[in-house]
Amino acid sequence: MTSFTLKIIALITMFIDHSGYVFAGNFSFCNFIGRIAFPIFAFQISEGYKHTKNLKKYFLRLGIFALISQIPFSLFTFKYHGGNILNLNVFFTLFLGLLSIFLYDYVIKLFKKNKASMDNSKNKKNVALSYICKAIGIIIVLFLGYVAKLLNTDYGFWGVLVVFIFYLFNSKKLLMTIAFFILCIAKYFIPYINSTFSFTYLVLGLCTFLPIVFITSYNGKQGPKIKYLLYIFYPLHLLILYLL
Repeated sequence: MTSFTLKIIALITMFIDHSGYVFAGNFSFCNFIGRIAFPIFAFQISEGYKHTKNLKKYFLRLGIFALISQIPFSLFTFKYHGGNILNLNVFFTLFLGLLSIFLYDYVIKLFKKNKASMDNSKNKKNVALSYICKAIGIIIVLFLGYVAKLLNTDYGFWGVLVVFIFYLFNSKKLLMTIAFFILCIAKYFIPYINSTFSFTYLVLGLCTFLPIVFITSYNGKQGPKIKYLLYIFYPLHLLILYLL
């Protein structure tokens, strides 16, 4: 499965999700289908970080479209499901997710650079320092997740962590699947238990986990390029649905 195919799946399921609020009321079956979209977008951010030729432009692009999308997002959420107009759209979450990857990677690369200049006899010290650097990197990721929560970005803390674990376990599909499953449990199955076993939370959790099937089927190939279609589609479809 190519990156193009993944993006098309994400776009279609996102549109179904948001259309559900317009044509089927506040919550419907469409919203279950819509849970497929965000994990794929999060995975695409982790892939984008690996393959981008210009990281600064990647950050700038996400930031610009986060600002462009905010008014359509606020109008749509306020009209159709009483969302707070101060909540921030998903591009802000993806931006913070990308930043979490970059800073974690920066800390690890800094350690490796220092390690190369150290004497080989200091193996135990190197191992300890490696764990410390990884811990610092993870603390940074958690901090950015908390920032997302404070800013009320779409998918918030959870969304930043999803982007990060897709990057962290990118080459280890089994570990990626397990880590993502744990995050889905934290987001939906714990509320499921706390809400006297509400069927809604159970299905939401299962649907959110479902895209791991598509993600782990990714073959590393790009396919047709639709980079700007992906960015433009988000604010445009929200604005059109708002006007309906």
